[in-house]
Amino acid sequence: MKHQVTLTITSLLLILFTTFHLTDDIVHRMFPGGLSSLPVVLVLAVWLYATLVLAERRSGCVIILVLSLLASGLPVLHMTGSGGVTGGIKSGGAFFFAWTLLALGVTAIFSVILSARGLWSLRRGQPR
Repeated sequence: MKHQVTLTITSLLLILFTTFHLTDDIVHRMFPGGLSSLPVVLVLAVWLYATLVLAERRSGCVIILVLSLLASGLPVLHMTGSGGVTGGIKSGGAFFFAWTLLALGVTAIFSVILSARGLWSLRRGQPR
């Protein structure tokens, strides 16, 4: 599979897992919903634009790299908080919440590697 296609698929999966994670945070009252979610929605829109329109450019790879690095920190934040990875969720949904965090972490690290590789190949002037 071509590098560009893999990066696009990985980044789209990461956006999906991030929206699952944000939704779970809102449902379990770890993050307030409403207008406070607007900055996150704008960041996700920029991420989606970088993934689908700018992925073959240096700017797209940089945006994907930075946002993937930030997303890779989400599992760390939840694992170091009180209650561990589930954040003290006692009712249903703790399994999905933990799974989403793990999938988000793995996909984010893979996306960091792919976007760094893409930036490296652009730097050397190799065709992608």
